[in-house]
Amino acid sequence: MDATLYSIPGSHPAIAVGRMLDQKGIAYKRRDLMPVVSKAVLKALRFPGTTIPSLKIDGRRITGSREISKALDQIRPEPPLFPADADARAAVEEAEVWGEKVLADGVRRILWNALKRDKAPLRSYAEGARMGVPIGLAVATAAPILLAETKIHNATDDPVKADLAALPGWLDRIDEWIGEGVLGSDPPNAADFQIAAGLRLAMTLHDLRPAIAARPAGELAMRLIPEYPGDAPPVLPAAWLEPLQAPAAANA
Repeated sequence: MDATLYSIPGSHPAIAVGRMLDQKGIAYKRRDLMPVVSKAVLKALRFPGTTIPSLKIDGRRITGSREISKALDQIRPEPPLFPADADARAAVEEAEVWGEKVLADGVRRILWNALKRDKAPLRSYAEGARMGVPIGLAVATAAPILLAETKIHNATDDPVKADLAALPGWLDRIDEWIGEGVLGSDPPNAADFQIAAGLRLAMTLHDLRPAIAARPAGELAMRLIPEYPGDAPPVLPAAWLEPLQAPAAANA
C-alpha cells in the first residue's frame, strides 16, 4: 500500500492522522509543506480540497482529518476507528467533529497569537519536518506566513481572549467524555486522536500546559501522543490566563 501524508510543521490534525495510520499498521511517507503555500501545492496535486492534512493512498486523494478517518476504516477495517454500535458511533463522531471544529480552531488561534508575540519558538515546531528546504531558511522567511496565518485564523486579541475563557469548559467536556467512555477506548478511536492532538498542541504552550496536564484530558493526550514538536515559553498577558487559574487551583 502506497501512502503519502501531506502536512505542515506542527499540524495537530495531521499528527492525529499519522497516529491513525500507525494504529492501522499502514506505512506512509510524510511530506511537509509551508503554511499558506500548502494550498497551492495541494491544488496542483489535484486533491479535492486545499486543507491539511491530505492523504494520497493507493492513488486515492483524501483531504481533511475526518474524511481520512472514515476512509481508513473502509481501506483497513481493523482495528476500527469507530465503534460498530450505532449510538456509540454517533457519540464518537460528535466528539470528533467538536475536536476539529471547536478545540482545534481555538488552540490554533491561541498558538498563532502567541507566535505573533514571540517568533523565536517557530523553529521548535518545525522539528523533524521534511520540507525539502533547510529548516533555518524556512523559519527565517516565515514572517509573511505568520502574518497571513494570523489573519486567516482570526488570531486577534478578542477571539483569543474568548478562547482562553472557554478553555476550562472545553477541558471539562473532554473529561466528561472520558468518564462516559466516549474517549479513552482501547484501541483509541478517531475522536481520541483528534482531541488528543489538539490538546498536545495546546500543551506546547507553557501558558496553557499547567491547566491541562494533571487532568484526565491531559493524561489522554500524553498517552496517545507522548512526543509533539514545539515549545513556546510564556508570552500571553496574565489577565487573559486568569480563567485558567481557578480550575487549576481546584484540581490541585
